[in-house]
Amino acid sequence: MTSGDHLFARLLKRSDTPSTERPEPATVQPAGLHLHLNHHGQLLHMTGSLRHLLAQQLAADQPLPLHDFVLPHSTLVLEGLPDDWQGQMLDLDFPGLGEQSLHLRGWVQPSSEGWLLQLIDVGDLLLERHQARSREECQAMAAQISEHLRACSLARLPVIVDEQLQTIAQRWHMPCIALALLDDEAQGWQIHRQFAAHDAPALWHNQQALGSLLDSLNGTAPQHLSGNQPGIHHPGINQPIANQPLFDQQPRLQALFGHADGFAVPYSDDRGVAAWLLCGFYSALEKAPELGDRDWLLLLSALAGPLLSRLREQQHHLQLERMELLQALLGTGWWEVFGADEIHLAPSLASVLQLDDTRLSLDAWLRQIHPADREELRSRMHALQQHDEPLSVCVRLHRGDAQLNPPHLDKQQQPIWYRLQGQAIGSGDSRRLVGFMLDISDMKNQQQHTAAAHARLDNLIASSPAVIYVQRYVEGALIPTFFSASLGPLLGWNLEDCAAAALIERVHPEDRDRYFERTRHLLREGSVRARYRLRDCRGDYHWLLDEAKLLRDDLGLPVEAVGLWLDVTEATLAAEQVRQSEERYRILVEDSPAMICRYRPDLTLSFGNRPLATYMEVEPAQLPGVNLGSWMSDEQRAAFLQRLSLLTPELPVSTAEISLQLPGREHAWWVWSDRGVFDEHGRLLEIQAVGRDNTEVRRSQQQLTQSAKMATLGEMATGLAHEINQPLNVMRMAIVNVLKRLDNGDVQVDYLSDKLKRIDAQVQRAARVVDHMRVFGRRSEIEQQPFNPLDAIEGTLSLLAEGLRGKGVELRVGENTFTARVRGHVDQLEQVLINLLVNARDALLSKREADRGFKPWISLTAERDAQLVRLWVEDNAGGIDARLLERIFEPFFTTKPIGVGTGLGLSVSYGIVENMGGRLSVANSLEGARFCIELPVVAEG
Repeated sequence: MTSGDHLFARLLKRSDTPSTERPEPATVQPAGLHLHLNHHGQLLHMTGSLRHLLAQQLAADQPLPLHDFVLPHSTLVLEGLPDDWQGQMLDLDFPGLGEQSLHLRGWVQPSSEGWLLQLIDVGDLLLERHQARSREECQAMAAQISEHLRACSLARLPVIVDEQLQTIAQRWHMPCIALALLDDEAQGWQIHRQFAAHDAPALWHNQQALGSLLDSLNGTAPQHLSGNQPGIHHPGINQPIANQPLFDQQPRLQALFGHADGFAVPYSDDRGVAAWLLCGFYSALEKAPELGDRDWLLLLSALAGPLLSRLREQQHHLQLERMELLQALLGTGWWEVFGADEIHLAPSLASVLQLDDTRLSLDAWLRQIHPADREELRSRMHALQQHDEPLSVCVRLHRGDAQLNPPHLDKQQQPIWYRLQGQAIGSGDSRRLVGFMLDISDMKNQQQHTAAAHARLDNLIASSPAVIYVQRYVEGALIPTFFSASLGPLLGWNLEDCAAAALIERVHPEDRDRYFERTRHLLREGSVRARYRLRDCRGDYHWLLDEAKLLRDDLGLPVEAVGLWLDVTEATLAAEQVRQSEERYRILVEDSPAMICRYRPDLTLSFGNRPLATYMEVEPAQLPGVNLGSWMSDEQRAAFLQRLSLLTPELPVSTAEISLQLPGREHAWWVWSDRGVFDEHGRLLEIQAVGRDNTEVRRSQQQLTQSAKMATLGEMATGLAHEINQPLNVMRMAIVNVLKRLDNGDVQVDYLSDKLKRIDAQVQRAARVVDHMRVFGRRSEIEQQPFNPLDAIEGTLSLLAEGLRGKGVELRVGENTFTARVRGHVDQLEQVLINLLVNARDALLSKREADRGFKPWISLTAERDAQLVRLWVEDNAGGIDARLLERIFEPFFTTKPIGVGTGLGLSVSYGIVENMGGRLSVANSLEGARFCIELPVVAEG
């Protein structure tokens, strides 16, 4: 046995010497095992050299059945008696020493004692057959693994590797198995793929870094891990030093296998050990004794060989793709000179240069270069060829031939610059001239742009209205060392006029403290921005904006200050004028008795003056953020927003009276004027408003309206008394008739029921008159509401119709069937109609006194169109004197005799209609006067 075989045997836990430590018989024994049986199959005695290897020996003079000596599965062969076994080949397994089994084969033959069973050892033959089948199975699996790995796509390669690891693990019942590959980027070993049974601990995970653990394993037994003699290494625990496995000699590797049994199989190729198959919680000698070193190496070679080949092929393709992409992005590529007159270009470079062939003569290649750079390149290429001088030169492509210039660069009409570098590699026959071309057009063109920009900057500094200066730091002071040429046009000075002492003398006396503080702040903080006045050569002062920055060296010490002066005289004077104007505006706004404010289109205040704040009983600072709409009802707010929506840049002003519900106070009325502020697109940005309190005037108007209403009720007293007396008379007559019937004893239920219903109807009629008088006489609501004007006509007729008819006045009422809504107070519109009907009645009755044959009539009609509702009140009293028509609506003007009427009816009616957004007018018709009430229709919804 060689030394290498000795180490393999030790690592596989195999003994160095054959297991032949058996007792040597004193005398020569028959080969095999001879069992003497009686006719009943009982063992009488045994002979032969193999009898000492049996675990159970036969006691003297105690025959026992042969079944007691064989393993249970062999009893099936021994069914019946020895006579039945004759002529058959018997395979029997006997328990041996050390928990081993003896595999024997034999036959029976008659003997003097009964039967003789002769057996020989066939264990080696069975083991060889089992190993041969295992080796064939291992080879078939290896071929299948290799075929799967070579035939699958790169995308499915990890899945196929997992499947093959699972196949190996399930075939040999391995809890954990992993394939470790060398990671070139991380410079160490890494778990490529692994498989663990569902009930096994997780020893590894995919992409787990192992570092250099397996490298130390390589160095332990170099004679078995180099060349074509790789070894298999088995870690074990609690072994004697002489037979201690390899991983116990490498304590750092024990953690890799969870400090349990395991083994590692290396795979070597032309690069050395390139892969390891790791099997954890597994003893190969116990679980798979039929597999040898070559079987494990065969399995790993079938798995690692194709996998590494595919991975290296994939990596090579990726590198080529990255290289081609990098060359395309950089516009670069390699070149190589062959012989003295031929150059070979990279395909990507030839494509960029739009050349049809990658091989061309050196002269043809030089013709691609701009003539201004061609000879220099030719000279340097000659020096490279002859003297191995490295080549490094920047050249331009020749643009004369359109085929040499990419189309996108032709449009820009800019030079195409390339950097060429090359050198000689090797010597003698292996000497090569190689290099690359790199597109540096952007860099070169940027350099040209930068140079042009510097020139423009120099010209800009010289002609700029700002003065750029540099002050050098000397022992705590800043000494002027440079001023741009714009100093002369601005102040009429030069550098000599701006010495430190002379400069301070030209600073305005009131600003010298500010100038000294500017210098201290610059030295302390590193930058400054100040404003002061300097006197020019004519004695005039200029406001200068001084911005400077202090530059320091590597130690943080001041070196110089760089800054500029900008003449801001006009801006400063304008700002002062604006400040003064704002001050005057503030005084005007704050001292104004009117309420002035600004608010956004959503009615949120952004400013309010003191009178507005005083009215609201808050401080002016509390007004911004308050919403005007919170002081209005929903109807008022909707009307207010509707009015604002009608503002335009052409008609930006709107005036209206608004009603507000102030918290904790009564209703207030303001006369409000808005002016919209618009942007250049005509969008409303802000509203500026001025208002005055109109509450007292509004309340006076309300009181006047209420007084006129009560006066109207007084004037209507006679008619209302008649309106109530008539139902009373009807009820009295009905009661008298009923009493007479009762006195006569003529009581009929139908007659009584009819009389009682008539009395009830008259009671309801009187109640309606009284109830309407109560509603009409109370004070109107604060806010206007939409209502149907026909309701006001119906209410008016309920109060006056019977009275007018009682006085002999014919009332002509039109058939008003339309539906419309106007905004206002229904009781106030009734008041207007009552005033007009009562005035017409008085005029008609006066005329009838003069002419008893006169037949008076009053007409009350209504009509509507899309915008207006019109109510007409007309009579035949002869009309109004044309000289009085213009004064008819003046307060206290009346044509009635002294003591009759107040002269407020038509004036109040005019105000009521106007407050509803309508118009009250009068004109003479053919027979009398005709009044018209026009009210705007409120949109539905």
